[in-house]
Parts: sequence; C-alpha cells; structure tokens
Amino acid sequence: MAVPAVRSAVRTWLEKFEAGDKVLVAVSGGADSLALAHALSVEAKQLAITILGVTVDHQLQSGSAAQAETVVSQLSAMDLKCVVKKVEVKIKDGLESSARSARYKAVNEVAQAENVVAVFLGHTQDDQAETVLLGLARGSGTRSLSGMAAHTGIFVRPLLGLTRETTQNYCEQTDLTFWKDPHNQDQQFARVRVRTEAIPVLEKTIGPGISEALARSSQLLREDADALDHWAEHEAMKLDLADLDCAHLEAMPKAIRTRVLRIAIYAQGAPSGSITAEHVSVIEALITAWSGQGAANLPGGVKVERISGRLSLSPQRP
Repeated sequence: MAVPAVRSAVRTWLEKFEAGDKVLVAVSGGADSLALAHALSVEAKQLAITILGVTVDHQLQSGSAAQAETVVSQLSAMDLKCVVKKVEVKIKDGLESSARSARYKAVNEVAQAENVVAVFLGHTQDDQAETVLLGLARGSGTRSLSGMAAHTGIFVRPLLGLTRETTQNYCEQTDLTFWKDPHNQDQQFARVRVRTEAIPVLEKTIGPGISEALARSSQLLREDADALDHWAEHEAMKLDLADLDCAHLEAMPKAIRTRVLRIAIYAQGAPSGSITAEHVSVIEALITAWSGQGAANLPGGVKVERISGRLSLSPQRP
C-alpha cells in the first residue's frame, strides 16, 4: 500500500500544475525525501512536468560531501538532474534552527535560479506531530501550533498525511537505499528527544495514534488561525495603523487585538518575524493596563506610545 499511497499524494499536487512546468524537490537522501523524489519522477512523466532535485550539503558532518554525491547518483538513476548546494551554517539560534535557515535559503536560491513553479518537501505526519508537540512545550500560540502548511508560497508538502513508516516501506518496496542521518539520533536535539522519547511515552501511556491526533489538531488550529488572521486583517484595513484609538482596540477580542497590533507594528517597518509575544504583551499593556508607562521601542526602530487615549506608532528617528 505504501507505493500507491505516496504516488497518489504526489499526483494530487502535480495535477495542479501545467505541462512544461518545472518543479524542484529537496532531497537529503532520507526515506521521506527519497520516496518523494522517486514518486515525482514517475508521476511527472505522465504530466510532462520537469523535476529537478536539490540536495544541501551543510558541511556539519564528515562525509557530508559524499552523501550529497550519493543523492546525485540516486536521482540520476531516476533520470533526474540534481543540484548540490553547499552552505556554511552560522550558529545564531541553535544548530537545528540555524541549519534549517541555511537550508531554506539555499533551496530558495536554487528555486529562483531555475525559475521553478514549486518546491516539494518531504515532511510527513510524524514531522507535523513533532512540530506541534515542540510548539506546545514552548507555550506557542495558535499559528505556531498549527504546524506546517501543505502549501505555503512555493513550498508544497504532499506527504503530511502519510507516516514516516509509509515512506520507509516505499523505499523498501522500490529498492531504494535511504540514508539514516546520524543527527536524527543525536539526543542533544529537542526534536530527536520528542521523536525517540516523548512520543513513544505518550503512545504507551495514553494510547496509540498520538502522532495522527497531533497532526489532526494542527489542521484544525490552522483553520482557526487563518480565520482569526482574516478577521484581524479586515479590521486593520479600516484603521489608521499609525494612530489607533485605545478604547476601540480594547473593545476587540484579545485574539484580534493582538493580531491588529502586529499588523500595525510591521506596517511601521519592524523586520518580518521580529515581533515576539513579549513585545506584543508590552504594547497590550498600554491599552488594557494603562498606568502611565513610557514609550516602547521595538525591533526596526519602531516606537509605540500612548498619548491622550490613542496609540501612536512611528519609525524611531535617529
């Protein structure tokens, strides 16, 4: 059942594109991405879509270059060309996160250079469950707990409804030898601990199906988050985002108010993704817990202060 399941999941997405289109598939050589690449190579022929592979050499392990060349050989056997992209991982916020940022940057560069219409990624239901559980541990909000989207921008994740076991079975049934990344067994990484310790304990103590339930919850939360974002965007369109009435903001449900605040702050030039829950909490206090606080200075030089019952937002002057 693994082969038809993976191929069907891939075909559903490929059918959204047109003959002559080119798509990119990111391949590490692990079971998930290797199964994805193979299924794409088979299904794309019938639709006259060109598949190009990319493998990122993070240069973090001895033998990483050899592994990249192995992927090139494996994709060549599928009649797919593969670009090797070497990156230098600069550790800024932990090895996992820094490597992921470098990887996405590299894949984006190849996607732009090759003018592809989509980038296929091999994340599975298990990856989704791990993402949600990590978000819960961090006390994240609805958007973070909604996990990874099946389609975001040019990125497509067709295997989110399938398990890691399915992709491994696919490889075995199609005689593909997949790579077992040593980092996936390294207990210094939180995701590895979730995968090898937390989820097995939950399965044992609560019952089977935890990963599926977490993934299902993420989809429900994504729908909620999308609805709240849409509501907040609709509200923000009616406002002067540099001069907001505090009484009007306070009358909003908090979930909408905090989203409107984020929209307003980013509209004043805060770098994308720079505003944290702590930043929003400070601004929220200017509205709902006013006691004469001074101005708040946010990333990107954005200044927020309460003046005569109104919230003033402006780029900070040098």
